[in-house]
Amino acid sequence: MSAGRVEAVVFDIGNVLIEWRPERYYDRVIGEARRKALFAEVDLHGMNDRVDMGEGFRSVIYETAEAHPEWRAEIRDWHDSWIELATPAIPHSVKLLRALRAKGVPVFALTNFGIESFAYAQTQYDFLNEFDRAFVSGHMGVIKPDVRIYERVEAECGVPAERLLFTDDRTDNIDAARARGWQAHLFEGPEGWAETLVAKGVLTGTEAAA
Repeated sequence: MSAGRVEAVVFDIGNVLIEWRPERYYDRVIGEARRKALFAEVDLHGMNDRVDMGEGFRSVIYETAEAHPEWRAEIRDWHDSWIELATPAIPHSVKLLRALRAKGVPVFALTNFGIESFAYAQTQYDFLNEFDRAFVSGHMGVIKPDVRIYERVEAECGVPAERLLFTDDRTDNIDAARARGWQAHLFEGPEGWAETLVAKGVLTGTEAAA
């Protein structure tokens, strides 16, 4: 990673600030065997990418459900019980977000998220309203790791690429950011992210503690 000064911190949301585990939800509701059959037969993550690209939250999911009537109820759950797929919050990560903002460090979100689902999530998780700027794929019409989403952030945030520090739980998204010159941290848990923020000089050890 670059040793350059950090001027702004960029958070992914799913599995960084909020756990996003659809498989876990379905394992609980229909059992692991049926969940595996469902995910093998229906590209639910591909369906979700369409929502993240800006298509209608309910319409895409219900359309997919009608195309697979044997799984209609289970697929509709992706919409109807969505908040149960996107839970719980990751408290230490939320604390880090708030510690950065308390110090006056600009904090952005860069997230693959649908338009309606993000608006709904903001009503359930107050910290999603606390970013200086939220770059949401549904509104942008492009999802990570497409280079265009990183270019848009650079063009609109006013911070040079090499002074952005980004965390995401997906290697492909991190690699794409680094290819643009961003500083980046692969999120594997809030403790490691806290250590990086301290190492980069944006938080003290006390400020970054859980």
